[in-house]
Amino acid sequence: MLEKRAIVVTKTTLKSSTSDVAYWRSLPYAARLAALETIRREFNQWKYHAEPRFQRVYTIVKRV
Repeated sequence: MLEKRAIVVTKTTLKSSTSDVAYWRSLPYAARLAALETIRREFNQWKYHAEPRFQRVYTIVKRV
C-alpha cells in the first residue's frame, strides 16, 4: 500500500538554511522510525520493483 504525501517546497538562501539534523532530532522517535521505514520501502520498490517480504523461515523439529 502506497502512502500519499504532499510535497512542500521552501525557498531559502544558503545563509539562512537550517540544519537537517536539528529537524530530525526534534521529531519523536516513532516519527523518525516511520520516516525511515517509508524511505526503505520506496528504495526497495525502486531498486527491486517489488514489495519487501519475509524470506523463508525453516523450523527444525526434534523427532522423538
